[in-house]
Amino acid sequence: MDYVKEYKRFVNSYNFAYAIRVTVGVTLPAVVLSYFNLYYVGLVASLGAITVSNADIPGPIHRRFNGMLATMILNFCIALLVGYVSTTPLLIAIVIAVLCFVLTIIGIYGSRINTIGFAGLIIMVLSLDAEREGISILYNGLYLLAGSVWYMALTLTLFRMRPYRIIQQALGDYIISIGDYLHVRSYFYSHRLNYTRTYKKLMAMQLSIQETQEMLREMIFKSRSITRQSTITSRTVMIILIETIDLFEKATGTVYNYESMHRRFDRSGILEKFRIYILQMVDELHQIGLAVQSGQPCKVSKSLNDSLKGLQADFEKFVDEHRNNENIEPLINMRKVMHSFEDFTLRIYTLHHYTRYDKKHIDAYTLADNYDDFVEPSNINRQLLTENLSFSSATFRHALRVSIATTTGYIIALLLNLGQSYWVLLTILVILKPSYSLTKERNYQRLAGTVLGALIGVGLLYLIRNPTALLSVMILLLLLTYGFIRTKYFTGVLFMTSYLIIFFFLLNPRNFVDLLENRVIDTAIGSAIAFMATHILAPSWEKDLVKNYMQEALEKTKEYFITVAAHFIEGAADAMTYRLKRRAAFIAQANLSGGFTRMLNEPKSKQHNIEKVHQFSVLLNVLNSHIVTLADFAEKYAMKYHSADFAAIANDIEDELTEARKQIAAEQITSTRKIAAKELRNEMKELIERRRHELQQGLKDSDTKIALIEYKPIVDQFLFISRITGDIRNLSEEF
Repeated sequence: MDYVKEYKRFVNSYNFAYAIRVTVGVTLPAVVLSYFNLYYVGLVASLGAITVSNADIPGPIHRRFNGMLATMILNFCIALLVGYVSTTPLLIAIVIAVLCFVLTIIGIYGSRINTIGFAGLIIMVLSLDAEREGISILYNGLYLLAGSVWYMALTLTLFRMRPYRIIQQALGDYIISIGDYLHVRSYFYSHRLNYTRTYKKLMAMQLSIQETQEMLREMIFKSRSITRQSTITSRTVMIILIETIDLFEKATGTVYNYESMHRRFDRSGILEKFRIYILQMVDELHQIGLAVQSGQPCKVSKSLNDSLKGLQADFEKFVDEHRNNENIEPLINMRKVMHSFEDFTLRIYTLHHYTRYDKKHIDAYTLADNYDDFVEPSNINRQLLTENLSFSSATFRHALRVSIATTTGYIIALLLNLGQSYWVLLTILVILKPSYSLTKERNYQRLAGTVLGALIGVGLLYLIRNPTALLSVMILLLLLTYGFIRTKYFTGVLFMTSYLIIFFFLLNPRNFVDLLENRVIDTAIGSAIAFMATHILAPSWEKDLVKNYMQEALEKTKEYFITVAAHFIEGAADAMTYRLKRRAAFIAQANLSGGFTRMLNEPKSKQHNIEKVHQFSVLLNVLNSHIVTLADFAEKYAMKYHSADFAAIANDIEDELTEARKQIAAEQITSTRKIAAKELRNEMKELIERRRHELQQGLKDSDTKIALIEYKPIVDQFLFISRITGDIRNLSEEF
């Protein structure tokens, strides 16, 4: 591992910048006000800053502002409500039940509103055990409000100073993650390879990258300051995003018959050279990502281009050594790999140039007038809420679980006389997620992180006795907590627990041991309640949802294929329509992969048809990859080779996908005989035989060779897609 690169990657990342912002926003009110002996006011103000920071998720600045403003107002109202009913346990139980349900079900409107609701729940829980009455309740709400205003002012000030900084950091993270994805793909050229494990890892990475891509679309395409201004920086970040989305598409489209390659050419050494070259491209992408994160131009090196020239020479030598009648088709496939490397290298150097923010290159790039269709609309409408007020809605069932579990946790805390019930409820809220697998994972990470973090915290207290040094360590731990909590939850919990251990010690050193024991007990109780709630209270299993994901994925993939096939049938297609269909297909594929991954973590009794779901996911992944490859050929050769003859096989593929979807939906189908693929296959056999005859006569260059290099790969993709859709159609009968 390159620790220097990993360090640069972390300190330049969006999450680290967010951690610094939150750490300053949270600690400054407490430190400054404590100087004036206003310890309590400082703590409450810091609490207001923390909760508002939770709603400060990536996006356009006007949406971040609206989200923080809504959080600020909601928290103020909840603090007053809970404060005035806190003396009556029955009223508190009712408030907990109602607020938990309402503030959870509004998550149907998207992640931003979901975080607003969660921030409100945190304030509700932390206000439960506060002993206040009369005007002090209002003062407490105002202190909370002041801390929220402070954090919002800090965030807006930083944005005005560097408006593109957050986008550059997130975009750099995205480019680096594409490099990581390519790194895993390099395993396909290794001697020892577990295909199943590699495909599973790739599917999980595609899901993560797709989520990051959607976040960037919203950050860039919904930001008026970017889409409506023509500054060099605004245009550059848009161009880099568009180019990297295309790059990722090409990366997912590089699917070959790796097993056949290893059987035929493992001993030649060419596959190992392919793997080494991919790793060089990965390194270049990491360098570009770091440059974009820092906002600095990337140093362009000729080493990648020199390596490509060396690989090309080695490949031609390899072809000459292995050229014979039996290897014609395998060598054509190997040449496709080389062409993909050449295309990737060109794209990487193009990205290198864009990191220079050069006006000449940026102005020459043609951008669309409107990118609104590339982001999901975020309108709040009553109909969506009404449609989700039923047990068929996973969000409704989750809201019900949260409401019942937290109310139960509050009652148990009262019965057991735990003293401070908020930690039990806080644990339940943090752990309880919409799906079983996420709850299980969070439960484990929360418990393990709490225990290990407590040990580290106690160890730090034993080693460090100076209060000032402890305060410095506590601030560092807070920084690390927010640096990791969104991406590596276990690590974030570990640092958070250590931070809280030191915080509680500095707050009350005499009762520290009792407080520590209570926190561990409360965490265990909250974890147990959350885990049981997931099993008992209207549980949501992926087996009930996976067929919906499959049907949606088939429909979107079909639309994507139809758009690409139109290039070869009609000779032209709308580029914007193509990108929209591609996006929809990849989102649906990511949803299916995510559902399968979550199903793997569920109890064995709930993993219905798990092997078939995995097989279906892999087939769909491979299918979309071949469509991507076909789209790449369309860009190069559609005008030259477009023909109505492709319509027959395109119609057969469309029918196969429609029949597969209907099979899964248990709808009646009328199957038709499909012969277009057989006719194309016979045409290719004749072409190959013609080329064999030419080689026997010593003819190296001919129109037949050009057709094999250009036309046959197009037909091969149609045939691959046809075969895969047939496999999907047959597999669908088993669901």
